[in-house]
Amino acid sequence: MSWIDNVLPPKIRSFLNKRETPENLWVKDPESGEMVFYRDLEANQWVVPGSGHHMKIKASDRMAAFLDGGKYDLVPLPPVAQDPLKFRDQKRYSDRLKEQRTKTGMEDAVLVAQGKLYDQPVTVAVQDFDFMGGSLGMAAGSAIIAGLEKAADTKTPLVLFASSGGARMQEGTLSLMQMPRTTVAVLRLRDAGLPFIVVFTNPTTGGVTASYAMLGDVHIAEPGALICFAGPRVIEQTIREKLPKGFQRSEYLYEHGMVDMVVHRHNLRSTIGSLIAMLTGAASPAGLAEAPPKLPLPSVANDDDLAEAPVAQAASE
Repeated sequence: MSWIDNVLPPKIRSFLNKRETPENLWVKDPESGEMVFYRDLEANQWVVPGSGHHMKIKASDRMAAFLDGGKYDLVPLPPVAQDPLKFRDQKRYSDRLKEQRTKTGMEDAVLVAQGKLYDQPVTVAVQDFDFMGGSLGMAAGSAIIAGLEKAADTKTPLVLFASSGGARMQEGTLSLMQMPRTTVAVLRLRDAGLPFIVVFTNPTTGGVTASYAMLGDVHIAEPGALICFAGPRVIEQTIREKLPKGFQRSEYLYEHGMVDMVVHRHNLRSTIGSLIAMLTGAASPAGLAEAPPKLPLPSVANDDDLAEAPVAQAASE
């Protein structure tokens, strides 16, 4: 212990010990290693300006960037049983939920809202990977269903931004039951003749990929997104063979017909706005005439390293 700790009052000690720069002032690009100023990254919708790498983006930020004027009305979500299995591993599941709600400011992994896209009414559902890996549990499943039902009731298209590590293990079979439940809700939207557009973001895996995320009328993927049921490393260890380069990434899946298009995040508004106008038979919105030009997609380098690369933090914890 130094003399500063012994002599100086606590307030002066805390002032002297303060860090001069915030922890999240700079963010490292996981692809190139480049350090990017936090505010520049935030202003660029969490796309690294140099490499074009698409980082995670919070659900609320996604809504604000996607909908006209950043304005939207949240759709009320039904309450569900909390910790129905009284699950506990290193800590109680109920405690994990409290921590995640404090950390993210969300009740669970899915945010549902209604707003306008180029003056066209839409319902939007966004999965946030920051909330327990965007895992599909009872609350998330009920939120997706609420969004699908709201879209059917208000006769609006539904745009889903999927991001998930799969089913939530702490809810066991109750989590797996969300797969057929959401599938039935998708069929109701389809019966109403309304578009269901899915945007795959990095990563979208497990039971989400195996259910509602693969039931869209149009499947769009952000560049470099991992889209799969089981990850590349698991498959390689099972079949004991080297997988093709870029396996299960957006670009590879587009080439093999699993997704319809790969779209830069900055072009999602104009692309989806055009799709909705076309699928609903509406006139092309006037605002699309001033839409930004299509941006080139970043190349996915070092596929071997990307196969199981952790998703980079968009901001400090």
